[in-house]
Amino acid sequence: MKRSTLTLLAVIAFLAAVTSCNNATETSAAAASPAAGSAAPMTGQSGVQDDVSQKDIVKVAVGSPDHTTLVKALQAAEYVDAISNAGPFTVFAPTNAAFDKLPAGTLEGLLKPEKKNDLRGILEYHVYVGVLKPEYLQDGQSLGMASGQNLAVAVKDGKITVNGANVVASIPASNGIIHVVDGVLLPPASK
Repeated sequence: MKRSTLTLLAVIAFLAAVTSCNNATETSAAAASPAAGSAAPMTGQSGVQDDVSQKDIVKVAVGSPDHTTLVKALQAAEYVDAISNAGPFTVFAPTNAAFDKLPAGTLEGLLKPEKKNDLRGILEYHVYVGVLKPEYLQDGQSLGMASGQNLAVAVKDGKITVNGANVVASIPASNGIIHVVDGVLLPPASK
């Protein structure tokens, strides 16, 4: 049960990061709709309609044109509802351009149903249980991610990187914070 709770938290955090690339000032109805840009209607916690409260990580990601690949990955891993829950989560959300940097065929392979556990492991490596605002991230820090593995933080001249990926934006959400990153974070190989 503890593993599933951590997985859920990781997914939520990951979605929060994805949504951080969404323009904070965007208020269009299309961005507010969780089904916008999504082929399948959202059900469960992710399908709750609330046009008044601050958006959760998933709703921010769904409204971001820069995170459509991340949303697809969350859907394939069946983590959308997990990331929509209360949290709090910190999600390091790779942009579409970050996914494009992966070797050819990698993403397509991970989106296959038989690779769902591998995809989940990668997504969980993007989620921290708790809220880590930018000012809380310090040079040399090691973060215990939802996957059970550690992520390395570096800060130089005020710029934050995690495992070498740049944090390009930070967006608060109702259930945590999203740090948009320009690289996909790959967990260390198991020994």
